[in-house]
Amino acid sequence: MVRRDFLKASAIGAAGIMMPAGIVSASAAPKAPAKKSANGMINMGFIGLGQQAMYLLSGFMSMSDVRVVAGCDVYDIKRDRFVKRVTDYYQGKGEKKVKVDVYEDYQDVLARPDIDAVVIAAPDHQHAIIAIAACKAGKDVYLEKPMTLTIYEGQQLVKAVRKYNRILQVGSQQRSSDEFILAATHAREGDLGQIKKIKVYVGRNDVNPYSAAPVPCNLPKMEVPAGLNWDKWLGPLPTSVYYHSNLDPIVDNEHNEQLWGAWRWYKPMGGGLMTDWGAHMFDIAQWAIGKDGSGPVEIIPAGYSYFDHLTYKYDNGIIVTEEPFDGSTPGVQIYGEDGWIKVSRGKYEASDKKLEMKGAAGDDSVPYETKVGHHRAFIEAVKSRIDPNVPVEVGHSSCTVCNLGNIAMDLGRPVVWNPIVQKFMHDPEATKLMHYDYRPGYKLDV
Repeated sequence: MVRRDFLKASAIGAAGIMMPAGIVSASAAPKAPAKKSANGMINMGFIGLGQQAMYLLSGFMSMSDVRVVAGCDVYDIKRDRFVKRVTDYYQGKGEKKVKVDVYEDYQDVLARPDIDAVVIAAPDHQHAIIAIAACKAGKDVYLEKPMTLTIYEGQQLVKAVRKYNRILQVGSQQRSSDEFILAATHAREGDLGQIKKIKVYVGRNDVNPYSAAPVPCNLPKMEVPAGLNWDKWLGPLPTSVYYHSNLDPIVDNEHNEQLWGAWRWYKPMGGGLMTDWGAHMFDIAQWAIGKDGSGPVEIIPAGYSYFDHLTYKYDNGIIVTEEPFDGSTPGVQIYGEDGWIKVSRGKYEASDKKLEMKGAAGDDSVPYETKVGHHRAFIEAVKSRIDPNVPVEVGHSSCTVCNLGNIAMDLGRPVVWNPIVQKFMHDPEATKLMHYDYRPGYKLDV
């Protein structure tokens, strides 16, 4: 894409973000007044205290203008660990008395008037309900990726953020990482010539070694441990979903879990690697071709006709596939008429010296989730009331791409998508997969 085409096609430009009719654009939406406090401190609460939250906690606590005051989780041992981490950190800074409160119900965090912003790192199926409630409570939100579990949930969260004039940053932290910034910039600036194709690889695992899609849960049912409120963990999911220690793992209140929560690999709790790593890598692909806030027009599953890989077609002729290109490493390779760029975490390669990266591509001595650049973007947005680098519309469009792939794979056939109105074209079977029926007592109330 050349520069003029990017500015016309990009969802983020002088005209703001492209969205369906009725949703206020990011650039036009009035924000709540900038935060004013005596010391400029942002008080934060954490909702969901698993392994990802512990990484985020380390990043946010390191900022001098952030104070972590509360946390929430449905598992008591995770609440205990959170209190210890926060207390140990602030006492290590010389504070003798540290007050941090923990709760089992996230509504108790949202009800506190002294909390300015929340970090939501609960499992994906809880994202939309909690984030919408946070917007209604007047809290700004740092929301882990993927933004929502379903396409419909994402549409409703976009409405909520704009209706209640909140700041929301999606945890797509590759947007704040030098190697990905450079790759997307070269593509958008036309340095690769016209973009023809992008390969995205999101990885494979033992749960589904042949595909990145989620699978029905085949883990044996286990007794729910004391201290875990499984009913609250389920949230809107059906009660037929049963507990297994892999789904909500914990070691003890001193250490991080020995594995990531496996709920993400199974239906109906997660979207598999398509939404786990896909929320990062497809996000970069869309950014590179100016399709933030938009999306593909046709999605064809692997194995259909002559298609060897899951394939996305865009209205500008660009093809995006999900396939390996550099061994087993998740990443993105962008192909243009004049060259290519291959990028993954901490790694950057290009076909030409003029496209190469100066200096190292990242610092491997710091865990990727702990790097604070992306977190800092959120705090600055909270203070300025200007959208961060991954606002809700961008998080939603990136998440939608992942879900569209899963839907096409579920159906085993191509689907046609209209990214302007965010609807499948004359396809009630695919439309039904944009959401699922919450169990009684749960609903999306914007």
